[in-house]
Amino acid sequence: METEFGIGVTAADLSPDRFRTVERIAAFVSAKQEQAGPEAESAEAATPPAAAAPASAEPAVLTDPRTGRERRRVAVSGVREVAAAVAECRAAAAGWAAHTPRERARRLLRLADLVEERSAEYVAAEQAGTGKPAAEAAGEVEQCADLLRFYAGALRTGRSPAPGGFLPGRESWVRWEPLGVVGVIVPWNYPLMMAAWRIGPALAAGNTVVLKPALTTPDTALLLARDAAAALGPGVLLTVPGDRDTGRLLVESDVDAVAFTGSETGGRDVVARAGLRRVSLELGGNCPAVVLPDAPPDTCQGLVAAATYNAGQSCASPARVITLRENYEQTVEGLAKAMAERRAGVDFGPLNNADQAARYDRIVARSAARVEHVAPLAPPPGEEDGHWRPGRILADLPADDPAVREEVFAPVLTVQAADDHAEAVALANGVPQALAASVWGARADEVLDLAGQLDAGEVWINCHLEQTAELPHGGRGASGHGTDMSVLALTEYQRPKTVTARVGRS
Repeated sequence: METEFGIGVTAADLSPDRFRTVERIAAFVSAKQEQAGPEAESAEAATPPAAAAPASAEPAVLTDPRTGRERRRVAVSGVREVAAAVAECRAAAAGWAAHTPRERARRLLRLADLVEERSAEYVAAEQAGTGKPAAEAAGEVEQCADLLRFYAGALRTGRSPAPGGFLPGRESWVRWEPLGVVGVIVPWNYPLMMAAWRIGPALAAGNTVVLKPALTTPDTALLLARDAAAALGPGVLLTVPGDRDTGRLLVESDVDAVAFTGSETGGRDVVARAGLRRVSLELGGNCPAVVLPDAPPDTCQGLVAAATYNAGQSCASPARVITLRENYEQTVEGLAKAMAERRAGVDFGPLNNADQAARYDRIVARSAARVEHVAPLAPPPGEEDGHWRPGRILADLPADDPAVREEVFAPVLTVQAADDHAEAVALANGVPQALAASVWGARADEVLDLAGQLDAGEVWINCHLEQTAELPHGGRGASGHGTDMSVLALTEYQRPKTVTARVGRS
């Protein structure tokens, strides 16, 4: 995260001291809710009709991942609601695109301010759908505001080739124009942050956006649409809550482009339905981490912290640890010790939904790992029926093991041994996904050489999951194509137009 430690978040933020702030932040959020009154408990109640129109389908029953019990019901947008949202965004598109960069930036900055001012409400909404600790949810809200501010500045910079006389007697220049209406579909692991990764550059580039959140986590998307109506203007950003059918309706609607973050299966379906329209995909990760014999002493702690952040539900989380044979046993032991100190229910939250919990159970049960280390499970009192799953280290397993080949998307690390660097690279590159990777070692020549050989859109050295708005994030192969974050993401939502004028008499 869909940082994964988060934008601007580093390994220091995952220390025990960081997580001791959870109760303090949670108490602050609770106090804010009490001050706000019962209206603040429902994002839907405060959402204008354009952002959450009543749907024709039966409301979906949403459960709390921490308890497994019903927490709310939400409208499922159908054909009528999706078509109406797209039409409203279409009507607003010309006006939004016509704003000067300065004016669009001013409005995006206002939206960032609203998110920040109402952070307690956003944190509570994010926790309600994901069950993640308050500190993680607060970080996600902070990152959303930061991304909006970043793109408010980025849209005012020029990226085109300088005008010039590239042809005799002619002057040429390039205009970057918005695509129109963009359909954005985001997952449940980082509901607010993944939305910000997509809507930030899309809006900055001059497009209007229809946002479709995951069925289980519509809360912050509804708040975002409410605040966007006030900050950006009507019809610029609308939210259509719903299920997979809602997403399919959005892809097949009159949008000009689709930005999808989710599974490989979902990405393939989007491409098949989108036809010739622009599609940007960020899909699965199943990311490798190559650990050399001279890796830093805190390597195992760093990998386990990254693998358990957000309960391991991050596309760029480390999943497959690969060592040389000489440091294999030492690494397994170090990972097991570090994982034993990370407790689900204390240090990280539950898995998001029953399907994800079942995936964890299925892959772990099918694994042929001969060595398995399971961390403690400590759900809070009264939350024993939630989707809590412990951290696991799986070792001594074949290269075709389900836990290696499939992305578990949970707090699970597999460990494999390689004879040399070449085999380590082959194992790392041996899955279809190519989103992110890390290399851990002391010699600059070795780690830089390995980083260059790893097939991934993002590679870390002696760290993992550390990201910032200024740097691009994107995958290759089965991890999709396209770019999130950085100024490069603006081009995902724009198209160039070359203009050439005859000058003089020639």
